[in-house]
Amino acid sequence: MRKFLLLILMGTLIPGLMAANAYPAEEVIKLGLAGPLTGDQGAFGEQLKNGGTIAMEEWNEKGGVLGKKIEIIWGDDQHDPKQAVAVANKFVNEGVVGVIGHFNSSCSIPASTVYAKVPIPQITPASTNPQFTDRKLKNVFRVCGRDDQQGAVAADFIVNTLKKTKVAVFHDKTTYGQGLADETVKGLKKLGVEPVFYTGIVQGDKDYTAVLTAAKQKNPEVLYFGGIHPEAILLAKQSKDLGLNTIFVSGDGVFIQEFIDGAGPAAEGAYISFTPDQEKIPEAQPFIKKFKEKFPQAKEVGAYTIYSYVATNILLEAIKGTASTDGNKLIDYIHKTKFNTALGPIQFDEKGDVLESPYVFWQVKNGKFVQVQELKKK
Repeated sequence: MRKFLLLILMGTLIPGLMAANAYPAEEVIKLGLAGPLTGDQGAFGEQLKNGGTIAMEEWNEKGGVLGKKIEIIWGDDQHDPKQAVAVANKFVNEGVVGVIGHFNSSCSIPASTVYAKVPIPQITPASTNPQFTDRKLKNVFRVCGRDDQQGAVAADFIVNTLKKTKVAVFHDKTTYGQGLADETVKGLKKLGVEPVFYTGIVQGDKDYTAVLTAAKQKNPEVLYFGGIHPEAILLAKQSKDLGLNTIFVSGDGVFIQEFIDGAGPAAEGAYISFTPDQEKIPEAQPFIKKFKEKFPQAKEVGAYTIYSYVATNILLEAIKGTASTDGNKLIDYIHKTKFNTALGPIQFDEKGDVLESPYVFWQVKNGKFVQVQELKKK
């Protein structure tokens, strides 16, 4: 029986090992892609993995880059900052020439110091905390927006669109979650609104009724949450169970079908900020078509799948454009170049932020995200 099980195990593992070493080492250019590939935030990690995989396969079908095939080394940081640093050191030791990731700001920021020492260009598809690019590291870039932009949009939406002024603010005490909550509070105060309640919750806890009960005493009209979907699901459900008559509002960390599926009826009517509908971006259509062909069982393309695809393509365009894998050359090229991407033209400022990063609000209607706000004209 043991011999039989061993044969089954070998049959499972060997094809995977062969796939990971499909090309001789000297004929491969390695990229690293990192995020929460498993665990409670694994759905977001899967989005990054899918976007990077499609980009890699497209380039390899065309012969790769610089005459070599492209291989992506996967790094599962499990949204743990210490694990993110371990992943970063692993990438450096394995000779990756560029990194896509990480997902969480609390991981991207400590990992970036490892990449900066080499240097290796790091493009995050999703880390929105301003600190990521505000520390004057030349090697960091992001293809998404910043939380000071997203927070200001949230505050304006709550006050000027929803016409609400009694806001209870929750965050998950992470770099992203608290950063987004604080930027939203900053925006509320600029509009003359002082939150009636402000607190942090612990990621991974399962019962927030005590803190929600405390918030209920302040009679809030809006429950704003800075954090990721696992905790958002619990807050939405438990606030309804306690009879809080509030509108649930949150940010891009909750823009995922798992929030709707997990919260069920409690998700209905929730407002979530994210970028405008990718289905309406002309340049995105070939990617969306490719994704649906490759993953026909997927419920959605996913918020950050295309961002990972774009980040991977920018790294590969830089390698092609410089005819080099030298980190300094790649970093300089990315800073100076305007890229035509699946999200439209992208160009970075001196910090590594995109020049344009619009946010709008979506609402959960009949179990789906529906864009309910158009981009404001400048």
